[in-house]
Amino acid sequence: MVSILCYILLPVVLIAGLLRKCREYSWGRCKSKSNLEGRVFIVTGSNSGIGKEVAKELAKRKATVILACRNLQAAKATAIEIRHIAPDAQLISMELDLASMTSIRHFAAEVLKNFREIHVLINNAGVYATDTALTKDGFELHFGVNHLGHFLLTNLLLDRLKQSAPSRVVVVTSKLLESGVIDFNNLNGEKCLPVKGRMNPGYCNSKLANAYFATELASRTEGSGVSIYIVCPGFVYTGLFRHVKRSWLHYILFSPVALLFLRTPNQGAQTLLYCATDPDLADESGKLYRDCKVYNSKKKLEPEVAHRLWEVSKQLTGLEETS
Repeated sequence: MVSILCYILLPVVLIAGLLRKCREYSWGRCKSKSNLEGRVFIVTGSNSGIGKEVAKELAKRKATVILACRNLQAAKATAIEIRHIAPDAQLISMELDLASMTSIRHFAAEVLKNFREIHVLINNAGVYATDTALTKDGFELHFGVNHLGHFLLTNLLLDRLKQSAPSRVVVVTSKLLESGVIDFNNLNGEKCLPVKGRMNPGYCNSKLANAYFATELASRTEGSGVSIYIVCPGFVYTGLFRHVKRSWLHYILFSPVALLFLRTPNQGAQTLLYCATDPDLADESGKLYRDCKVYNSKKKLEPEVAHRLWEVSKQLTGLEETS
């Protein structure tokens, strides 16, 4: 019986492994190994998952990396871990709670006070909730953190990014943006209640908002020396989904699928690194990337929606826009 099972399972495992390697090859890798000494990077949500891998790779390239995290102790622990790999890494741990406008403003003020230049801002942090939740300022959690938080942060740092040009802003979205909707009568998610067994629509909507924000930002920064990149990292299993409820059936069905489709955090970090560091992209701005190449999304972004969302976001965050 054991021999029969081995004969059956061995070819399945070999085929699955081959398919996995083929998929990994198609995902692409950041090939740039440029020395980034003297360049200042801010990575939000860099104490775990994709953000942690991005910070680690930047540190290896001698960049100065600001670990912008909600949990300051976790950020400090990450810095210690990275220094085991890159002993001379220039890492600064700073508290940033994207669910709090006060925290965002305090963080930006500290960065502007202590850093004369900011070369790359990577808006990586994100939340996914299975239940209805609000930020400290009363916004629906996904819209408030994933979109409004990064919208405010970027605008508060935008003048310094311009002064530091050539500089870059990387905005992390998701392929799930294609399922998102921007409803100006429902931005705070009153109608976007989670449905059991389905992806939270609020999350999808916030990822679409990320893409619209980056598109409008690219238009407004044209000719300034600041390049904007929109990134879909791929299907990466990280702590983002730590609150998703599971059952024994979920694990049985999910594991074989994960073998073929899920990326490791390091694999998910590759397109972020590509857009943040590759010199060949220096003159590009406003494009969507996936697998270290331009991605043509099924979702067509409408300029008028991007402009309106910007203006509404400006009002909601109390932002006095910089020129």
